[in-house]
Parts: sequence; C-alpha cells; structure tokens
Amino acid sequence: MTLLNNPRTRRRRLGVAVVASGLLAALLTAAPAVATPDPGDAPSAQRVSKDVAADTRAAIADGDIPAQDEIVHSDNVEHLVNIPKDALPGTNSDLAFQGKYAFAGNYDGFRIFDISNPKAPRTVSQVLCPGSQNDISVSGNLLFLSTDSSRSDNSCASTSQPATEKSSWEGMKIFDISDKRNPKYVAAVETACGSHTHSLVPERKDVYIYVSSYSPSVTFPDCQPPHDGISIIKVPRKAPQKAAVVNFPVLFPGEGPDGGGNPGAPTNPGVSKTTGCHDITVLPSKDLAAGACMGDGILMSIKDPERPKVIDVVQDNVNFAFWHSATFNQDADKVVFTDELGGGGAATCNEAVGPKRGANGIYDIVGRGDHRKLVFRSYYKIPRHQASTENCVAHNGSLIPVKGKDIMVQAWYQGGVSVWDFTDSTKPKEIGYFERGPLTTDTMTTGGSWSAYYYNGYIYSNDIAKGFDVLKLSDRRTDPAKRVRLDELNVQTQPDYFD
Repeated sequence: MTLLNNPRTRRRRLGVAVVASGLLAALLTAAPAVATPDPGDAPSAQRVSKDVAADTRAAIADGDIPAQDEIVHSDNVEHLVNIPKDALPGTNSDLAFQGKYAFAGNYDGFRIFDISNPKAPRTVSQVLCPGSQNDISVSGNLLFLSTDSSRSDNSCASTSQPATEKSSWEGMKIFDISDKRNPKYVAAVETACGSHTHSLVPERKDVYIYVSSYSPSVTFPDCQPPHDGISIIKVPRKAPQKAAVVNFPVLFPGEGPDGGGNPGAPTNPGVSKTTGCHDITVLPSKDLAAGACMGDGILMSIKDPERPKVIDVVQDNVNFAFWHSATFNQDADKVVFTDELGGGGAATCNEAVGPKRGANGIYDIVGRGDHRKLVFRSYYKIPRHQASTENCVAHNGSLIPVKGKDIMVQAWYQGGVSVWDFTDSTKPKEIGYFERGPLTTDTMTTGGSWSAYYYNGYIYSNDIAKGFDVLKLSDRRTDPAKRVRLDELNVQTQPDYFD
C-alpha cells in the first residue's frame, strides 16, 4: 500500500471507548508515580473493558488498523527479517552497533548479532545477566550495561531485593567484548538510584559515562532525595576495573528536600516532578548535550566532561508529561525531545489523546555559546491511530544521515517504526513507516518497537515482544545516507556524520 493513499492516515475515532471507560482521564491527570516510565521486568497484560475490546475488533473489521500481528508498511519500507527472542525471554530494550555487530539489550541480559548480512543476522552470543532495563552501549573493547532494578549483589546471578535494604545494588556493569563469542564481565560501579539509562562521552584514554536515574525515596538508603543530578563515571580504557564515580553534578539546584526542577503536581498536574534525568544525548563534536529530565528539557555544555554546565532549561506543562529522550539534528541547531506519556504502557496514539500529547517536541537552538536557548517550534506524532489495546507513545530513534536534511527514524512501541522529516521544524511530516497489528484485541499487553535506529544502510528495531527486526528503506530523500558508514554507533552519543 502507498503511504499517501493508505486509509490508515485518515482521521478516525479510535480510542473513543477509552474515554468512555475513564482511562484517558486517569492517564492525563494521574500523579507521575502512577505511570512509571518504561515497562517493568516483564511485558504486562491487563484485560480491557468490553467496550475497548469491541472498539479494537471494529477498527480491524473496518480496515482502520491491521489485524492482530499483521504487518503493514509504506511502499518505501521493506521488512527483511525478524529474529525471535531466544535464550533471553525478557523485555527487549536498547541497541548499539560496532562494525558488523549489533548489540541488543534485554531485561535478562544482552544478545550480540552478526549483521554482516542484514537479511540473515546471526546470533554470536547471548549473555544472561538480569537487571532491568539493561540499557546498552559499546566503545572499543568495552560494553556497558545499566541496572535499574534493586539486586542482591552486582553479579549476573543476582536476584531481586528491596531498595530499602542497604546491601542492595544498582548501577553500571562493564564487559570486555574483545571476543564477541565470549564476553567477560570485568567491573561494576554502584550509582545513586541505579542506572536507568546511560550515555558515553568517549575520550582517547578514558570513557566518561553520564548515568541517568530518578525516583528517590527517604526509605532508600542509596537513593535519597532530592537527587537532582547525574552520576558521572570515569572508565580507564586500559584498566576498566578501576572505573569509579568521579562527580555528581546537580543540574537542578534548589533549596529544601525537593530540590529544584519541575515541581510536578499539584503545581503542574499531570507532569512528572523532576528528580533526576531519564536520558541524555551527547554531541561530542559540538561539546553539547541535551537532557530529557522528567519534567524538564535541558541544554548543556560538556566542554569539561566531568563538569557539564546547564545552558538552558525548558518546560511544557501543557502537553508534556515525562521528558524521555533527546536527539540533535546534524547542525546542532535543533533538538527533538520525546514525551513518554503513560510510561510506555498505555494507549495514547488515538484520537482521544490527540496529536500533541505523547508526541515529540521540536525545539530550535538559537543564540551562541552559553547564551543559547531552546525555542519550541512544533509537535510531531505518528498520523496513524492505534487500537485501544496497543501501548503507543514516542520512544527511541536516531538520525538518518542526509546532508542538508533533518530526517529521523523512531520507535513508537506498538505504533511501530516511523520515518519522518523535520527539516522545517514547524512542519514535520512522516515519509515512511512499519508496524504490526495489536498483540491482542482484549488485553493491554506491552509490546512493540523499543528502539529503531539507522545504521550503515538499514534500520534495526528491537521489538519488546517479537524480537529483532531489520528494515530496508528505499527513498530518494534518504538514499544518500547509504553512503555514510560508521565504525560504531551508540545513538545517545551522536556522531558527526559528515566530519
């Protein structure tokens, strides 16, 4: 089917049953703690009302959405292959790339693929090392893994243990991947409130890790409020066992037990209180970083990687519930921030929620040096409404490197994968997509694409439930990107594609 003539791009009344059931009102007004960002240790399933189930079945019968598990895509996207989950049954999470390898995070550990033939990826190794959400990145012979669930110890044989116990452990794990067939666990560093995500600032002799974590409590010995900063770990490349926290810069200074940053409810109903950052994207070539920090979006200078400096802070207390991630354009004069409304476990891609909530916010960067400011321009949300049983919201994506254009590929959970152009930051538009029909028609089951990234000519997606997908994009607007080749890609450490 063609993108322009696809009936699914029309306005539809999907999601009206959600309003009738009262779920939408709860989603938009609930305190932030009710909707914990990102899925839990296992895909959740919750039976929906009869009206919601009937709404989903009717939408399928009318052709408004694909049938259960049916694959649909625009003409310029080809689905090459799906590799189902194997020895690691947990939730699939983030991706990293190096040479001919893709590294796929999973709440139970990580999997290494040989993608030298993108049509037939081959599993090289699978490492069992539970600890949500196992956000993953690589640099040289080192692999880094985030643990953001309270564990009995820092080993890969640990078990769950309450965060109220002082002996519990959360933080960063480091592996030697010089032998991809046999990764070796070499170091661990405990960090305050664990490591939900992390971002690398690679230097020649050392690797700096910006660790994002949040949700402190006075009952957690190692995660005390206000926790308004990030942990910075320094890892010597030649002696990773000496990795250690070297700083905890406070990004949101403020007095009192609540610190600074967005206060959330009741001052700003439906907005997350800022108690740290969810994710940070660094652009080393420009000494810049953009942080998505719960109730705030920030721009930082990282000229001194151990001492990042906040340049500007923005809030959107009308349409953003939880600032989740950030992506610079190539010229570093725009940032795309995502809003993870509903924590990634709710149906927010429907008419009832609308085109601004659970969307991307596009900001121009204006000014120079430390006087630069983030200026809002527009929202972008996928134009295809999803069923009321499909968790769908803006999630992880990357640039597609086309000189002179700002084009991005992005995961939307069960909304699938969207390719969109924001060259005109006031008029973003979708130019391609891939998605599956709902996992179920009678339960809200967490699934869909967690991360969708462009790497050396192909799009790779890590689907929470279905496994590892490879897509081929063929479009004159993006074809020039096929000439750009990288030796390594951690999307939260954006490369200078044309340097």
